[in-house]
Amino acid sequence: MGFTDKQEALVNSSFELFKQNPGNSVLFYTIILEKAPAAKGMFSFLKDSAGVQDSPKLQAHAGKVFGMVRDSAAQLQTTGKVVLGDDTLGAVHIQKGVVDPHFVVVKEALLKTIKEVSGGNWSEELNNAWEVAYDGLATAIKASMS
Repeated sequence: MGFTDKQEALVNSSFELFKQNPGNSVLFYTIILEKAPAAKGMFSFLKDSAGVQDSPKLQAHAGKVFGMVRDSAAQLQTTGKVVLGDDTLGAVHIQKGVVDPHFVVVKEALLKTIKEVSGGNWSEELNNAWEVAYDGLATAIKASMS
C-alpha cells in the first residue's frame, strides 16, 4: 500500500501548524540537543550559542527540514518514491559528519515536535504519516551520500 491522499493531507495540515509558531523551531533543536549534545557543532547557527535560541537561521533551517519532509510526503503520494531536489544534500551531510544515528535523532525530534504542534489533533495515523515521509527523505539523502 502506497502513501495515501489522507496521509499527505495530515502531513500538510500539521506542517501549516508548525510554520505558524517560530517557537516550534526552537523546540525541534532543543530535542535534538537533548538526545545528541555533540550535534550542536554540526549546525552553524548553534555552534557559538550557549543554548538553542530563536534566530532567522534556526527558523530557516527547521522550515527547510520540515518542508522537505512535507515535499517527500507529496512525492510518495504521487510517485511512490522520494527524489531529492537538491543534489548537494548528500555532500553537505557528509561534510558535517552525519551518520545513521543522527538520522534517528532528527526523526525522533521531528515526531516529538509534530506531536506537540498538533496538540489535540495528534494521532498514531498522523505520526505514521510523518514517519513514513521522513524515512523516505532519509533514505534518499543516505543514497546521495554514497
